[in-house]
Formats: sequence, structure tokens, C-alpha cells
Amino acid sequence: MIKADVVLDSPIWKKKIKNPKKYIKKKLILLSKIYPFKNKSQNFTLLLTNNKKMKILNNKFRKKNKTTDVLSFPFNNKFTKKSYLGDIAISFEIISKRSKKSNFFIEFDKIWIHGYLHLLGYSHAIEKKFKEMNKKENLILKYFYQKN
Repeated sequence: MIKADVVLDSPIWKKKIKNPKKYIKKKLILLSKIYPFKNKSQNFTLLLTNNKKMKILNNKFRKKNKTTDVLSFPFNNKFTKKSYLGDIAISFEIISKRSKKSNFFIEFDKIWIHGYLHLLGYSHAIEKKFKEMNKKENLILKYFYQKN
């Protein structure tokens, strides 16, 4: 089972998602049913925050003094077989702005899935890896929204 500890750092999220923990739990139950995520015991933390906090995190960890949509912090401990993957932080304002052209929940799902795949080791540093990661993201989103 895939589990997430959802940390609500900014109450603005509740304007769009009444119960973020419940929302993510439902999505992770779906994700846990598909290959290659089936029967995986994984945990991560999801920080739902704002642009101000994202700018601070981006500057501190990536030396980029600007906000961003998502940051992933993989927990790479080669000495244990723990199932903790790491942390993901997401900015409300960026998701909200993007959702004006589509749907808030779809945009939110795109972003946390993107962060989650980074925790699993996916990258988009080169074109081939970008296509591979993008394909995986789209397969997950398709699965989420064909079922609902």
C-alpha cells in the first residue's frame, strides 16, 4: 500500500480540496492497484504550501530564488530497506493559476504524480528520460480519470 502523510502548510488549499488527506488517500488506493505500484509498501510526505514557502525551499535546496510548482526530495538511504521515499512540496497558487485553463484536481494530480515519480527515481534531465517520465504520468492520470 502506498501512503502519504499530507501536511497542510497553507489553509488556502481548503478552498479547493475540503479534505486533502482523504483526497490523496483515495488516489493512492487507485495507484496501489496498478502495475508497477501494486503490492508496494511505500510512504512519502506531501507538503501543500504556497508560493512564498516554495520560493524559500527552492532557494535553500536548489539555489534558485524563485517559486516553483513542485519540489521533490528523495530519501536515498542505501543502508536500509525502509519504504520511505521522501518529500514532495506543492504550491497552491501555481496549481490554481494553471487550473483556470483546465481543472484544479487534474492539475493537482499531474503535479503530485510528477513529484512522486521523482521520488521513485524518474528524471527529465534528457529528452529520452523526459518522454519516459511523461508517458508514466499520462498513464497514471488516464487510469485515475477513466475510473472516476
